[in-house]
Amino acid sequence: MTVTRPGPAADTAAGTPRKSQNFKSRVLIPYAMLAPGIILFLVFMAAPIIYTLVLSFQKKKVSGLGLGKGSQSTAFAGLDNYVSALSDPEFLGSVLRVLTYGLILIPLMLGFALLFALLLDSRRTRAGSFSRTAIFLPYAVPAVISSLLWGFLYLPGVSPFHFLARQFGMELPSLLDPNLVTFAICNIALWGGVGFNMIVMYTSLKAVPSEIYEAAKLDGCSEIQTAIRIKIPIIAPSLVMTALFSMIATLQVFAEPTTLRPLANSLSTSWSPLMLVYRDAFTRNDVFSAAATSIVIALATFIISFLFLRIVQKRAFGQEN
Repeated sequence: MTVTRPGPAADTAAGTPRKSQNFKSRVLIPYAMLAPGIILFLVFMAAPIIYTLVLSFQKKKVSGLGLGKGSQSTAFAGLDNYVSALSDPEFLGSVLRVLTYGLILIPLMLGFALLFALLLDSRRTRAGSFSRTAIFLPYAVPAVISSLLWGFLYLPGVSPFHFLARQFGMELPSLLDPNLVTFAICNIALWGGVGFNMIVMYTSLKAVPSEIYEAAKLDGCSEIQTAIRIKIPIIAPSLVMTALFSMIATLQVFAEPTTLRPLANSLSTSWSPLMLVYRDAFTRNDVFSAAATSIVIALATFIISFLFLRIVQKRAFGQEN
């Protein structure tokens, strides 16, 4: 009996559909599924960034009185907008205020978030679900709403705290005064940001195997020792992530001071760098200077984030390698 084997031509013919099917399943289908996200990223992220970068190198050129048709045009400005932004006293002052704001806010916010996460993870905690919801709930309130809420609580004329103090013959200082307004803004961000950071840390704590805690208990560790020597080092990556997010949010603070500004004369239109960008772009109609300042803020945010991750990378992520 003679057995006929398929020749090379038959193998090629059979392999062609298989290769075509593999190409579709490995290349076309994944990119087709990624296409909506890529398109949205290009249209709403990449294109505005490129357009802002182009605007930052341009300036308005006015001929004559600037009233006739064609009397205003754009011209290449080189690095003039960047030099003006970096040498602007208002911009430097806003950066100093935001740095002060961050030095006050970030340690307090992360400290309270870590404390609440450790307390909720303790075996002695009661009403844990209610406590988690109560701590996280302020994060769900939009920044504008929370700023309005706290703004009216700060106003001496309508604040219930000032009213109660006057009933007892005391006079509370106004947090909207120039020397205290930074603390007023920090309080709003603290009230809204602790819950998110707490949830991140608490979730990381819940992912730790219970056997580790049992071994620590057998070795005679108290709850405080377990928290300091075991829990905090294990969730170090989460601490780094929340610190990084908090730093970025601090550099981009805008809603709180902008909402409080009508209630307080101590807040200028350039209190924070983003407020300065908004004023230049939409009040003074100087989009070119605003674009350069935006690029400077974005680069500063990237550099600070990169340096922070480089500094803490080995200590926080060394255990994962």
